[in-house]
Amino acid sequence: MREVKEIVEKAIRELKDEGLEPDIMLAGPGFIEHAKDVLSSFGLRIYRIEELGYDAVIADSKFLGQIKRASRRVSVEPFLSEKQVWEEIERLEV
Repeated sequence: MREVKEIVEKAIRELKDEGLEPDIMLAGPGFIEHAKDVLSSFGLRIYRIEELGYDAVIADSKFLGQIKRASRRVSVEPFLSEKQVWEEIERLEV
C-alpha cells in the first residue's frame, strides 16, 4: 500500500525535523498485515503489540514515554474503509 508507506515516511520525517531519531515501530497485527511489503524499507526495529490493532507508533526509543512529541501514531484503518467502499462500488456495476 503506497499510502501506508507515505504516512510512515511522513511520521519519520516529522520526528527527524524535531531533532529526534526514530528507530522503533510498535505495530498492531492489522497494521503489520497491511504494511508487510514495505516494513523492511523503513529501517526500524518492529515490535508487534496486539492492543494497537490497525495502528502503529513510530518513535525514538531514547525518549519514548518521556516526551510526548517523541512518537507519532499512524493507522491503516482509514485506507481499509476507503478500499472497502471502492470494492462495494465495483460490485454494484450499474
